[in-house]
Amino acid sequence: MPGTWIDFKELRARLKFEDVLRHYGVEIKRKGSQHHGFCPLPNHNGKKNSPSFSANLERGLFHCFGCGAKGNLLEFAALMEKVSVDDGRALRGVAVKLQKQLCPDLVSSRPWQGQDKEDTPPKQESKELPVVVNAPLDFELKGLEHDHPYLLGRGFSKETIAHFGLGFCSRGHFKDRIVIPLQDHEGKLVGYAGRVIDDALISEDNPRYRFPSKRERSGTRFEFRKTLFLYNGFRIKAPCNDLCVVEGFTSAWWLHQHGFPSVVATMGADVSEQQAALIVSLVKPFGRVWFLSDGDKAGERFAESLLREVSPHRFVRWVKSVEGRQPTDLSAEQLKACFNL
Repeated sequence: MPGTWIDFKELRARLKFEDVLRHYGVEIKRKGSQHHGFCPLPNHNGKKNSPSFSANLERGLFHCFGCGAKGNLLEFAALMEKVSVDDGRALRGVAVKLQKQLCPDLVSSRPWQGQDKEDTPPKQESKELPVVVNAPLDFELKGLEHDHPYLLGRGFSKETIAHFGLGFCSRGHFKDRIVIPLQDHEGKLVGYAGRVIDDALISEDNPRYRFPSKRERSGTRFEFRKTLFLYNGFRIKAPCNDLCVVEGFTSAWWLHQHGFPSVVATMGADVSEQQAALIVSLVKPFGRVWFLSDGDKAGERFAESLLREVSPHRFVRWVKSVEGRQPTDLSAEQLKACFNL
């Protein structure tokens, strides 16, 4: 028998993280929109007597700095149920359970069209396939040219190139582009981005950056969404005093190369709520968020978005670039001056 169709986006919007935590026996210790306490996850492998667990109750996101677990409230529930967040069917089962117990009025007459038996072929249209977002890849791109003139010509050292796993790709979806590995908040490889090496070739059909496209396999649609994580965020293992936030990949590489390893990129000018919550979680309560914007209209939009989303929770400082310039145009000395070092 087919199950009930679950709209994951609507369910996440309707669920209150506070209710989900209580459902799993977590005593709420609320301070503003945040909950801090001991990690309740059954597979927690960090210190047992340290309040390393933090939850943003308004945005429905959590992070344990002891065991490294992060995600949204549905992923939290999955971990509490001891199922893999990468298992689309198991995650759906957890969602159905939460819906019945916490949002019983959220019921759709639309039947779920997923496969319940191995010998039953999927009957749904492509648009109705179960969707898995940012699933870890089961492959890595090989044969990349790591010493390509584009990277070296822009001033990036071999150490920086190796650190970020960059390289020129000569075939496939990223042909004639610099390939950039993308890891989620847990450090799992979830995709690649590709940058053109000749800006004169940028067009509507040939954008500066190309991201993973949608794909279907075994009755499931796999999608990539860059708004759900921060580039380089997985390398920051614990809340820091000072976090640098930039728009693009190259700025992140540049700051890292010049002595600022605590840097993340939003991969665009629009900062999502999920990214803002992650930024807050990566900075100590009395720490500082420094954001370096590009010197253009998009940079202003980036700064305004960060100010709106992050400033209610952390001290923020906007370091403006001169019009028409980017953080990569700054020398090591100029960067230090920006941060008053």
